[in-house]
Amino acid sequence: MLRMRLSRGSSSAVARSRRRLIRPLINRQGFASLTSLSNYPDSGEKLHGFTLERAKHIPELQLSAFRLSHDKTGAEYLHIAKDDKNNVFSIGFKTNPPDHTGVPHILEHTTLCGSEKYPVRDPFFKMLPRSFANFMNAFTSADHTTYPFATTNRIDFGNLMSVYLDATLHPLLKESDFSQEGWRIGPENVSLAAGEALVHKDNRLVFKGVVYNEMKGQMSDAGYLYYTKFQEHIFPDINNSGGDPQKMTDLTYEQLRDYQRQNYHPTNAKIFTYGNLPLSDHLLEIGQQLDRFEKIKVDGTIKIPVNLNNGPLSFTVKGPMDPLVAKDMQYKTSTSWLMGDTANILENFSLSLISSLLLDGYGSPFHRNLIEAGLGPDWSPNTGYDSSGKVGIFSIGLSGVKQEDVPKVNEAIRSTLLEVHGKGFDKGKVDGILHQLELGLKHKTANFGMGVMQRLQPGWFNSVDPFDMLAWDETVTAFKQAFAKKGYLEGLLKKYLLNEHTLVFTMEPSEHYGTEIAGEEATRLSYKIKEVAAHCGGEIEARNYFTARELELLKAQDSARSQDLSCLPTVHIQDIPRKMENKTVRDSLIGKSKVQWREADTNGLTYFRAMYTLDDLPSDLRMLMPLFCDSIMRLGTKGKTMEEIEDRIKLKTGGIRLSYSAATSPTDVKNSTEGFLFTGSALDNNVPEMYEILRMVLEETNFDGAESESRIWQLLQGETNGALDAVASSGHSYARRYAEASLTPQGLLNEQTSGLTQVMYSASLAKRSPSEGLHDIISKLKAIQRIAISNSSNLRSAVTCGLKSASSNEAALQRFISALPTAASMPSPQPDSATFTTKTFFPAPYQVYYSALAVPTVPYVHSDSAPLQILSQLLTHKHLHHEVREKGGAYGGGAYSRSASGVFGFYSYRDPNPKNTLKIMQDAGFWAQRKTFSDQDLEEAKISVFQRIDAPESVSEEGMTRFLTGIDEGMEQIKREQLLDVRIRDVKAVARRYLVDGLSNASLAVLGEKTDWIVERDGWQVKNLQMIEASNMSE
Repeated sequence: MLRMRLSRGSSSAVARSRRRLIRPLINRQGFASLTSLSNYPDSGEKLHGFTLERAKHIPELQLSAFRLSHDKTGAEYLHIAKDDKNNVFSIGFKTNPPDHTGVPHILEHTTLCGSEKYPVRDPFFKMLPRSFANFMNAFTSADHTTYPFATTNRIDFGNLMSVYLDATLHPLLKESDFSQEGWRIGPENVSLAAGEALVHKDNRLVFKGVVYNEMKGQMSDAGYLYYTKFQEHIFPDINNSGGDPQKMTDLTYEQLRDYQRQNYHPTNAKIFTYGNLPLSDHLLEIGQQLDRFEKIKVDGTIKIPVNLNNGPLSFTVKGPMDPLVAKDMQYKTSTSWLMGDTANILENFSLSLISSLLLDGYGSPFHRNLIEAGLGPDWSPNTGYDSSGKVGIFSIGLSGVKQEDVPKVNEAIRSTLLEVHGKGFDKGKVDGILHQLELGLKHKTANFGMGVMQRLQPGWFNSVDPFDMLAWDETVTAFKQAFAKKGYLEGLLKKYLLNEHTLVFTMEPSEHYGTEIAGEEATRLSYKIKEVAAHCGGEIEARNYFTARELELLKAQDSARSQDLSCLPTVHIQDIPRKMENKTVRDSLIGKSKVQWREADTNGLTYFRAMYTLDDLPSDLRMLMPLFCDSIMRLGTKGKTMEEIEDRIKLKTGGIRLSYSAATSPTDVKNSTEGFLFTGSALDNNVPEMYEILRMVLEETNFDGAESESRIWQLLQGETNGALDAVASSGHSYARRYAEASLTPQGLLNEQTSGLTQVMYSASLAKRSPSEGLHDIISKLKAIQRIAISNSSNLRSAVTCGLKSASSNEAALQRFISALPTAASMPSPQPDSATFTTKTFFPAPYQVYYSALAVPTVPYVHSDSAPLQILSQLLTHKHLHHEVREKGGAYGGGAYSRSASGVFGFYSYRDPNPKNTLKIMQDAGFWAQRKTFSDQDLEEAKISVFQRIDAPESVSEEGMTRFLTGIDEGMEQIKREQLLDVRIRDVKAVARRYLVDGLSNASLAVLGEKTDWIVERDGWQVKNLQMIEASNMSE
């Protein structure tokens, strides 16, 4: 599970220019309303050791906020009361990192490894299958650390709050946990047999540790590396909280304990609760925990960025080469300014809006003058407005820049700002952004509470008043009044951006970067070993010392497998309703097209989806489906530019989107369908406009325009630039996709359209020479346009809307479908020669590995499907977490069962030892057969499965499983009962059938640095991440 967020703010980067702007308390008898302030104590009143300092009702968000302080310790408490059963808790601490050793990050991990009340090894992970939580995690941010969870179950909420409070306020912090989670030196391959150490043939000593390997993986991501190094220069007072592997091995266990004592104290804490559970219950439990402490002096220093008043400043650092990008387009460069105090809510809101006006969409000034001008294909990782600190930071930059164009980027940024200031901001574009924000407020999300918490906490830890951040209507009203005065936004632009108080940050490519990093680690390791050898009496003695410590840790890890967990609270299987909650849908026909209707309280919004099935789609066109989806939202029509279309989308809809979709039949894994998925949302009265925009971009996009080829090229370059970083951040997903490609039809479709095959294909097109051009590609894109949609039985629609708007929605949809063209004939299918090897290694410039093993199983309705899902949870929580993460040092690893697509598999993430991990995966079925599972083990596995099944659902997602996969309510109910009724013998039977007897059908894929155990004689095929044409995509 990903347990760290290092970004300084949700708006700190514009990942792609085409991204869209979407977006009872007190137990007193007689309380009539959850959010009515009249039902609460007055400011200054005390309750359970807390004093209520302020309360405010926020009608536009349908919530009330309460700020309290703990009388004895000064802990700050914010409660949000809202009629929402998905309750949220978080405790966080200000954790300014003192250096680059990553002590806040390592402490985040070790804190969750055992506490006074719950003295078991790793209670956090052991609680995962003992809870109905739909969210459990911990985040290390730049200057604070938080521990949040969300659950809809009241008993579960109390259980988790008790575990989280004890973990953070009374952690055991054992030295063995520091060694496991932080760093250590030990033999690369060592195991236990009858209590004795088995040191394998390759006995080299290596650095180990979960966080150490996690950060080696992070540093393999060139985008993350750029952002981190940029932060070090613009924010030198904030060290790398995640940790630099080169510095992490300087951290000692004693320093970790000292840091915990100084920072993990109620005086330094901020506590957050949200939802419909009574505040008084929370206060009673939390107050009892906090009352054990006395107030202390803490370091609550709010750090600010470097002073740029004497700027400009300029820095250049080295970074890795990207083999998917042209060698002469490897630079990343940006220009940054310091903005105002983020506590000024109006100005902060206005600056965020300016950032959107300057950067969002293809018609934005900076996209036009930087990307369209050919200076670079994509934004730099730090582009955007970062308001998470005390002082805002605004950055604009590009990735994929040629060396000679680096200075031109800064010049173009300056000239664009002058141009925008001279012309002023268009009111229509401002209205479009405000409309998007309005729709974001109306959208009823399942994770609203988590969103509120994540939005408030960065500012809250930097002395921004959460009440001011919540006052949405007040802020928007104040903005509209200020904007009505001519020149308001232009004045802010001049105030902050029309000056030379800048920091220019550039990363230049180095062909030797990876070699230098590996060399530095080897030198550092040798030095550490020599240090120990000097104390132990020699190198052999040092090796024996490290081996003995590794054996001691292994024994502690193995003993924890049989540890008594009765002290940990748990929910129970009988708490799971046998009958699923029914979300009623109805069906109708419009012509030949089927329509699914879900009528619910949507707050005045209509959500639309349409699936157009493409039968016998040629593979060369399938490979171009992602590019086609991007192109129709980029090129414009003969009558309208994309900028004009984007403005219309923002003013009239909540966004529209076209994507590729594939699904496996719930009754036959060899039968899959594919096609286009159209999505859109709008206010009820704007639904006809939404349909017209959809029709226009589908039918009228102009692939023959004078600039069409250059813009398609820019799309390809933008996709390719940073693709390797995307793989680094989720390499296990790419490994799984490739492993599954040879097993099922849907697996092949997914790999061709969103896997490594697609990445390499897009890169090959982006690297074509100007003389080759893209004429053949454009011809195929036009062929796709002709078959993209029609008024036929291949079109299915789903509408989610309010009951009162159903009739008007049906009339609008009927007009939309009636206006569609008749079906065009599908181009003749070419012989599909795509084949995928079943034991594949992809050399990649990463410091860690990503691996996957997958086997084919059965369709959704098969009786084996339910025990396979239970088996995946048993293997993950009872075996793989222990072997792959705790002992192996990988950041993540587990088993999964894709019941909707008929695949079972394993994965590891940021793994230092994939060879050992693959053996564990291959032996997992045998382990499951030998293991004596208890009734408690089985119950916990079932609870884990139902965490996802019964997780709260946004209104826009209701009924979508049925629409997208064909799995109807009857099938889901049967599967629910089968899951609840799974027996241990059922689990063992499927383990034998699919993971032992069926292991010969397995497919493996690994990504990472080439290593000597990957040899062809063992059946491995090595595939370099190189450019391929569609005709050669299986090679």
